[in-house]
This record gives sequence, C-alpha cells and structure tokens, in this order.
Amino acid sequence: MKNEEKMQDTSSKQSQEQEIDLIELAQKIWDERKLVFKWCGIAALIGIVVAFSIPKEYTTTVTITPETGSKGVSGGMGALAAMAGVNIGMQNSEDAIYPELYPDIVSSTPFLTDLFDVNITDIKGKLGPNLTVYTYLDEHQRAPWWSAVISAPFKVLGWFTSLFKDEEVGEKAALDPFMLTRDEANIAKALSSRISVSVDKKTGVATISVLMQDPLISATLTDTVMYRLQNYITDYRTNKARHDLAFTQKLHDEAKEKYYIAQQKYAKAMDANLNIAKQSYRTELDRLQNEMSLTYGIYNQVAQQLQMAKAKVQDITPVYTVLQPATVPLQATKPRKPMILIGFVFLAGVASVGWILFIKDFVKNWKKKPEQ
Repeated sequence: MKNEEKMQDTSSKQSQEQEIDLIELAQKIWDERKLVFKWCGIAALIGIVVAFSIPKEYTTTVTITPETGSKGVSGGMGALAAMAGVNIGMQNSEDAIYPELYPDIVSSTPFLTDLFDVNITDIKGKLGPNLTVYTYLDEHQRAPWWSAVISAPFKVLGWFTSLFKDEEVGEKAALDPFMLTRDEANIAKALSSRISVSVDKKTGVATISVLMQDPLISATLTDTVMYRLQNYITDYRTNKARHDLAFTQKLHDEAKEKYYIAQQKYAKAMDANLNIAKQSYRTELDRLQNEMSLTYGIYNQVAQQLQMAKAKVQDITPVYTVLQPATVPLQATKPRKPMILIGFVFLAGVASVGWILFIKDFVKNWKKKPEQ
C-alpha cells in the first residue's frame, strides 16, 4: 500500500510539473506576442507578393468511357456471315491496349511530338494566328520574377561558353522523334508534365486534364489530346481488319476484272458463231461459258467476303462516350493564393514560437559565455 501511495504521489507531482511547464511556455509566448504578430505580418506580405507573382494556370478536364476490348463480330453480323457461307472469325480476342496504358500512350515521345504542330489560339488573340503548341511553350511561357534572378547566372555562363562554339550553318532538320534536339526534348518534357491521364479501374472511365497558362489553349489542347487518343486506339484495334479489307478489296477487283474479260470473250464468241452449227464451235462456246461461270462464282464469293470485311471493320471500331466535354475554364486552378498566404503565416508563426522557446535563450547564453 505504501508503494502504491508513493507511485500515485510521484505521478501527481509529474503531472503538476507538466502543467506548470506548459503554463510557463504559454506565458512566455504571450509575453512575446508582438514578435509573433510581427513575423506573421511580414510573412503575410511576402505570401501576397509570392501569390501574385506566380502566373495563373487553367485546367481543362474531359472524361470519356472507352470500350475495354474487341469482341469480334457480334451476333447479328455473325449470323449474316453464316448465311452467306463465309467465316469471318467469331473468336473473341482480348485487346492488347488496356485503359491502364492510356497514360503511357499520351506520355510517349511520338504522341507528344505529334502535338507540336497543333495550331492554337490564345483567348485574347495577341499571340498571332499561326501559333503552335511548340512555339507557345518555347516562347510565350510566363514565369515568376525570381526564376529570372535564379537563371541569370546560368544564362551568362551559357552565353560565355557559346562564344567558343562554332555556329551551326544550314536549315533546321525536320522533327525526328528518334533523334530529338535538346530544345525539342525539353518541350516534350514540359508538355508531358502538363497533360494528365487517369483511368478508374472499376468503371473504365478515362479522365484527361491539361494545364496551361491560357484558358482557351488549355481547352483546345485537351480536346485535341482526347480525339488523338481515340484515333490511336481505333487505328490499333482496326489495323488487322483494315489490312484484311485492303487485301480482300484487291482480290475483289482482280476477280471482277477476270469475270468481265471472260464475259466479253463469251459474248464475242456467241456473236461470231450465232448461225454456225459445227461441233467445234459449240465446244468452244461451252468452254467459254464454263470459264465465265467459274470466274463469276469466284467473283461472287469474293464480293461477299468484301462486304463481310467492311462489316468487320465497322464492328470492331470502338465507340467512345464523352461524359464531360472540353469547355474553356473560367477560373484559374493555380496559384492557390489563400493556401499560399495561410502557409506563409503558419510557417512564420511556428518559426517565431520556436525562436521564443528555444533559440532566443540559447543565443543569449552563448553570447554571455565569452564575457564570463
């Protein structure tokens, strides 16, 4: 019992000491409240300057529902093919491009470089009629004032080193995604960082977002990225079917030409031997008629295959439902001025409290030691 009483007394004393320490700390901060308010005020002014120095950026978002796989020819067309006696492949095949790969497709170098020449227009129309994505990202990007101060030494260094390099003579080569220049690679990287694609694994809904400093350019580029992604997937899924269609079309044209030639030969033979009853002429007519019937049968069969090939291309072409189309944003998404202001004030408050509680006394004691 005595030990328990001692432990209770010890714990009560410790709790009282902690309460006393907290009260002392709070009193210490309260006594220096003017310093805290001063630091927070200065931080608020800095936060306002920083918030208004960062250029505005606008985000446009679209959502689409793509098909997740090619299903082959559906029941109605399969039945039609069976009636025609043509087998056009009823097996189900999985699509090699899953929605989860859409972000990788959009961030790939060929897809990004294909966007360089897209014509765009800023909302105020001040950047000219022939503005492209490459030119806009290369020459018309605004930056906060401190970025110019930070980059100034590097620009001077680059200018100095350029004096010792030979000037390149000749016209600029065409864009080659296999071998990009340093500037082209930087533009592709900047463009990739401004395009975001996400896919909901449960619903398959794809969300495409583009962040730009101009609202109209943001909406235009978002719409372009959406349609080019759709075309990319469509071209991939229908690639084999379109090659099969082209080959069947070639066979159809050849069979048609052979049938017409055989038909013309038979008609000429009939006209020439209309009143002749010789067996040799009849045999020749029978041969030409059989040849015409054979070429017609091949032509008819290939014509059916051609129609089925066209139907297959149409059937496996994916259909996209645009849930949220691109619209010009009215409000900027960046910078978040209230959050920047709150962040600066909060950090200043924490820093001032840390100075009052820990650093200030340490500095005073450190200054007194040499005097002693």
